[in-house]
Amino acid sequence: MQRLYDFLRRHPTGVDSFWAVLFFGFSMMIVVSGDDTPATRLTVVPAVVALSAAVALRRKWTQAMFWVTVGAGVYQLLIAFEAQFFDLAMLVVLYTVAAAGDVPRWLSRGALGAGLLASPLYALRFGIDKGTTSGTENVLITVFMMVPFALAWVLGDSLRTRRAYYAQLVERNQRLENQREAQAKVAVAAERARIARELHDVVAHNVSVMVVQADGAAYVMDAAPEQAKEALQTISGTGRQALAEMRRLLGVLRTGEPQESEDYVPQPDVEQIEVLVEQVRAAGLAVDFEVEGAPRRLPSGVELTAYRIVQEALTNTRKHGGPDARASVRLVYFDDGLGLLVEDDGRGSAHELYEDGGADGAGHGLIGMRERIGMVGGTLDTGPRPGGGFRISALLPLKKK
Repeated sequence: MQRLYDFLRRHPTGVDSFWAVLFFGFSMMIVVSGDDTPATRLTVVPAVVALSAAVALRRKWTQAMFWVTVGAGVYQLLIAFEAQFFDLAMLVVLYTVAAAGDVPRWLSRGALGAGLLASPLYALRFGIDKGTTSGTENVLITVFMMVPFALAWVLGDSLRTRRAYYAQLVERNQRLENQREAQAKVAVAAERARIARELHDVVAHNVSVMVVQADGAAYVMDAAPEQAKEALQTISGTGRQALAEMRRLLGVLRTGEPQESEDYVPQPDVEQIEVLVEQVRAAGLAVDFEVEGAPRRLPSGVELTAYRIVQEALTNTRKHGGPDARASVRLVYFDDGLGLLVEDDGRGSAHELYEDGGADGAGHGLIGMRERIGMVGGTLDTGPRPGGGFRISALLPLKKK
């Protein structure tokens, strides 16, 4: 049954043609069985054919069939043939014109006017029981005959309004669905960018520490085996830490949510900056660490951003500062935020690091810093120091602007 219903909905002209054939046959039966002369019955056949065709094609060529119906009505007045069953086609076509969404509003209203005008014209052409009814009664009968045309138009126009409203709801729902898909794609891209920054920070920092320690172990392997052993232990611990953080990030990529397991470490915070500094010192870079103000818990996003900025800054110092570079890390707790200042006295970074948007070899260094700062509503200032070396200054507010 559903398949039949869907088929009929896909072929409206076929359905209308079926009813038009029945309409034509029934109308011709009434015309043939009437009391009119054969010549009169013959003259009305074109009107029956025209109105039946209008019923068949009313939804395919709505505007054209409206004018065909008007022509059939005018022709019926000219040949002085009184209203018959086939004139019901006028109501059907009027309803279709009012309901069609592709028909201009002026034509729809014009069809209403034509329908309302049909009854007075009929009354003027044929008269309504002039011998048995008064003029007032004739007017009331004429008005009553106008009611079906008005109802047909009102029903069609109401359907048109409902269809337009439904179309707006569908369009709005599709637009909202597209917006949700776009927002989901943006969220996925942002999450991937965040994970890429995390991976860069983990790999760049820990691998650089491991490389420095490995070089040191190879240098003192024969002369100071104990120092070489300590360097290898540092490499082992750093590698394990890097693996743990990478497992956590890869777990997010696989499942979309952080995994709770002993293999997944928590996000680093400000308190671990001192541990980071000690690790960098053990790798051979002299670092001064200073904290001003009263330390306190900060929003997790601010703490992670502070840790990653210091980590990236010290990694850049080891990469670009030279063998004798020294660095300093200064944290300042303000009432409304956290200040960071990381400086070194090395050779300084390549000019394009700070001039062209912070692009380093992997494209994540200072760009990652700026993105992190932007996410928490902070400010970042980077560049060479007047006396040599490089400086990174950041201010992280407690509340995002």
